[in-house]
Amino acid sequence: MPDLSTTEALLRLLAAAALGGLIGFERELRDHEAGFRTHLIVSLGACVFTLVSAYAWTGWTFSTRQGVVFDPTRIAAQIVTGIGFLGAGAIIVRGISVRGLTTAATLWVCAAIGMAAGTGYYAVALGSTALVLVSLGPLRVVSKRMVSRVRPEEAELALNLAPEGAAANVLARIEELGGVVNSVEFGDDRTLDIVLRALRRSESVRLAEELAKLEDVERLQWRP
Repeated sequence: MPDLSTTEALLRLLAAAALGGLIGFERELRDHEAGFRTHLIVSLGACVFTLVSAYAWTGWTFSTRQGVVFDPTRIAAQIVTGIGFLGAGAIIVRGISVRGLTTAATLWVCAAIGMAAGTGYYAVALGSTALVLVSLGPLRVVSKRMVSRVRPEEAELALNLAPEGAAANVLARIEELGGVVNSVEFGDDRTLDIVLRALRRSESVRLAEELAKLEDVERLQWRP
């Protein structure tokens, strides 16, 4: 493998950092913990591992008398395994609600983009970044519109539990009243964000009135 000039190495590092930063900036705008700096560092780190793996061993001989040739690029292959642990840390599970899957996926793809930049595949790195940004932005809007046509719309109910209130009682009462719970997110301050299949106006009013009667509920409101 030919030697790599310092200028080209720095260019690849800069490309990896810039492309990873673009994806991270989008995550930062949506208030995700893994944002601009995290994605930039992941992409940059993957690029560094790739450069070291592919070019730092050019002065070494990896053949033996038996003709066995060792592959130093296997160092870069461990990026795929290692990024899984970082991605797992971005996923938050609260009750039956799961958040952070998309951010975990963007961290994973940022590592791949960094590797592409590290090997000099600028077109692949740039094209991948563009596709990711499209999927996170315009495609997200299109997807929601398409799904809303085949799946009933949702309504979100926010409520505060009483000091001795139990979320299980609230959810059970919702089901008794005919409500269909799609997801539940538990807050740290005894709050519940419940996403329901959309109800008619009369059903929404009745559901709110019945839940307000529960001793478990301190306050509730429909989110716009």
